[in-house]
Amino acid sequence: MAENQGNSSSQTGQGSGRSFNFPRMDFRTNNDVQNEMSGMSGERRRQLKLSFQTQSNNLSFANSTNSSLSNSTGATACPPISSRPSLPLPLPKLPVRPRNMLQQQEFLPDKARDKLRMCQSMQTTGKLQLSTDVVYDFTSEDLQDLGEIGRGGFGTVNKMIHRISNTVMAVKRIRSTVDEREQKQLLMDLEVVMKSNECPCIVQFYGALFKEGDCWICMELMDTSLDKFYKFIYERLNERIPECILGKITVATVKALNYLKEKLRIIHRDVKPSNILLDRRGNIKLCDFGISGQLVDSIARTRDAGCRPYMAPERIDPQRARGYDVRSDVWSLGITLMEVATGYFPYPKWNSVFEQLYQVVQGDPPRLSPNENGNHFTMDFVNFVNTCLIKEETQRPKYNKLLEHPFIRQAEEATIDVAAYISGVLDNMANNGVTPFTTNQP
Repeated sequence: MAENQGNSSSQTGQGSGRSFNFPRMDFRTNNDVQNEMSGMSGERRRQLKLSFQTQSNNLSFANSTNSSLSNSTGATACPPISSRPSLPLPLPKLPVRPRNMLQQQEFLPDKARDKLRMCQSMQTTGKLQLSTDVVYDFTSEDLQDLGEIGRGGFGTVNKMIHRISNTVMAVKRIRSTVDEREQKQLLMDLEVVMKSNECPCIVQFYGALFKEGDCWICMELMDTSLDKFYKFIYERLNERIPECILGKITVATVKALNYLKEKLRIIHRDVKPSNILLDRRGNIKLCDFGISGQLVDSIARTRDAGCRPYMAPERIDPQRARGYDVRSDVWSLGITLMEVATGYFPYPKWNSVFEQLYQVVQGDPPRLSPNENGNHFTMDFVNFVNTCLIKEETQRPKYNKLLEHPFIRQAEEATIDVAAYISGVLDNMANNGVTPFTTNQP
């Protein structure tokens, strides 16, 4: 006992009148226990004996385990993994290292991803492809500026001529300082036109290049928009657009929209007269795909994209959260055709968004009659327009049904000199000092 007390006191530190007792961590031998037990009561001896047996058993188990796991250097190994308790700890999934630029897009923030996509779209930078087998290397020095024909928040559109091929084109010069929203729209527009060169009813993409940080996009030059075209005819010439010309406009627009849906799986979402372009050669083409939306299972969901006056009821009604499909563009086409055919927008001017919401969603849809504003329309054309303006979306036809409509079939087969008609109107515009160009060009 005295020996143990001495050992215990040796672990007591003295300083500043204080003592610190450190716990003793050692194992006792059989002799130690027997010496202690000789001077103890029976109950105390029984407790110490039980304690000693427990320590001995634990020590023997540890020694036997460690000896079986010892290596050649005598070091004691850890118990095998199978003997350790297993804890259900979830391991984080590490991202797979992207192998190419397309995979890398998933790991970039939106703005950086858009810039990467823009650079990928510029694979044709410095290449001017005017037809399938006619390609030129070019720089900005090869283009002669003939003047500005349009302006927007993104920058300007200039009429230019490629000196080597003598090709006149529209060059959209996009400032490097455009905000993120405009950048997304311009990128979407660029991607669509680059993939649509096979469609003769969509403005053609020629090429692009970078100059001093700005992006120059070279497009097919069109002479005017349907918006300026029909207003000049009604307001200045006091005439009406012949139904045969309306038929050609309808055929070209429906074919362009159907191409976007079938080939690119997108919906235009901004069909209106200013986004339909014409030229002296009689071409009628769809443009401006900046707010086009991707179709997922044929459904689009973004509701604030597009020009509100031409939006379908299902896109305006906040109660309809299911989304919408290409039939919303069919409605916009119906509004466009009725406006161009009659010379005025089919709805009265709205003073607020709430008036539009109530009239389009709650009111009756516009209806074209055979005799409207001095025009006389065939029943096929009247039926086609009114079919596009069916208020209930599920009853409104899609493009495949529209292409089978008698009005479309007759218009497609009709032999009309569209180029002569358009050229005549453009000449009148020039003689009256009216510029045919539009800020939506191209």
